[in-house]
Amino acid sequence: MITLLQLGAELGTEFFPASTGTFRAQPVSGVHVSELEDPTTYLDGGELLLTTGMPFAASEEASRAYMRRLQDKKVCALGLGLGPWLRTVPEHVIAACDAAGIELGIVPDQVPFQNISRAYWRLASRDQASNLMGSLGTQTALARAAVRPDAINAVVRGLAEAVNGWAAYLSVDSRPAACYPASAEAFLGELRHESMRFRRNGMPSASTFEVQGHEVALYPILSGTTIHGYLGVAAGRRPTKADRQIIMTACTLLSLRARQRELAASTNNALSSATAKLLLHGQPEAARLVGEEAGLGRIPVRVRILLCRAGADTDAATALHALPSLARPAALPDVAAAVRECQLHYEDGAEHYLILPEPADSSGNGEAVAPQAATATGPMACGRFDSPAPEVHAVLSQPLNLAEIPANLPALRQALDAVPFGTMACGAPGFDASAETWVKALAAYARADLLSAVTSYLRHRGHWEEASRELGIHRNSLRHRITVAQELLGANLDDPDAAASLWLALRRAQK
Repeated sequence: MITLLQLGAELGTEFFPASTGTFRAQPVSGVHVSELEDPTTYLDGGELLLTTGMPFAASEEASRAYMRRLQDKKVCALGLGLGPWLRTVPEHVIAACDAAGIELGIVPDQVPFQNISRAYWRLASRDQASNLMGSLGTQTALARAAVRPDAINAVVRGLAEAVNGWAAYLSVDSRPAACYPASAEAFLGELRHESMRFRRNGMPSASTFEVQGHEVALYPILSGTTIHGYLGVAAGRRPTKADRQIIMTACTLLSLRARQRELAASTNNALSSATAKLLLHGQPEAARLVGEEAGLGRIPVRVRILLCRAGADTDAATALHALPSLARPAALPDVAAAVRECQLHYEDGAEHYLILPEPADSSGNGEAVAPQAATATGPMACGRFDSPAPEVHAVLSQPLNLAEIPANLPALRQALDAVPFGTMACGAPGFDASAETWVKALAAYARADLLSAVTSYLRHRGHWEEASRELGIHRNSLRHRITVAQELLGANLDDPDAAASLWLALRRAQK
């Protein structure tokens, strides 16, 4: 913004104060020339008005009335051109200007008013170029900040410094707010309240309001039509065009960042779903490869399958949110934390399959260790919603090895049919179903005849000599094959329950 002080310095003797040594550093919004008795109809306020004094020089009363009109319009200053009507400045004109708070400047005789206008636009051009360069530099710095690991914090800080005020970003999810400087935390509560009003009314446009004496502009950060957060900005000065451009740049960068997160989450969800689907279809090795490429980490050896089904009027997000709050038997572990952190989720219509890791301290007989969280008090303890529970029911399997998952799914689906809405039940052990999968895994192993080795070992009830003699191999070779088979199946063949189920499955396969 060009000031009266800058304009006087630029023009020198062609425009100078009437009664003081220098002009004040008062912003000038433009230069206008008029000889009308009331030029305020054509003014916006903040201008330097140039005149020869014809409308008011005749009398003291006319001067006071003229200056009052300029004062009401908030005119910045008056430039009085000497020559045609006035050779000197009347004292009553100076007094009227002082009374109205309007600064009076003198344009000497023979100096064209056009010189004043040209000087103003020269200064404006320089100021605009300077602001543009500064704005471009700031926008470049913001773009660099947007690719940093802490992009949101960096962009918010850069924006606050650029507008000489404060800025804050509020995410619509559970991520903490980012603000700069730290004192801006005092405004976060009111910003959240205002953003909630936006969400309730569905208004994706900017809004301006006052927060504790600060004029704040709140901008929604969008990805398509989805609101990801809100950017609140309070400038420490009257915002310039360059400031508004910087704010729009920050909004664009935050929107791009939100879109990147959205795409990354979508890709991660797709890979998570693909990994879970492979496990559910009995392809653990392929699932491990996909999971590693997706950055899901190591897939646990033992898991539980949480199968839930939602009613026709319940969406997927509501169904998953309701899982930790379903009523459940005391013997079942609290799955709230596991559901929140679950990375292996497959959706098949109204059915959702969550593959949850089994803690290492669970007992090996399939019985879950009762967690401490089961004794908690409050709404989560009873597992019910304060409002009517959504139409969701679920069943949680016993701990399973990865190879056992596919054979246990039919029994889980059948068990779920008997579970009422609002409830989570325990899935019964499925050794018989798992044994069918074990037989297929043994038969598919290509590097050794594990199927015959296990069949002979079980037939002779674990006697190495008799089984190895029947197979015609050394007993150490048989020991190696049984070890490989147990690792493949994730089962102990000396466990009577596992051995009995597998033996019956082998007999059925031979018929």
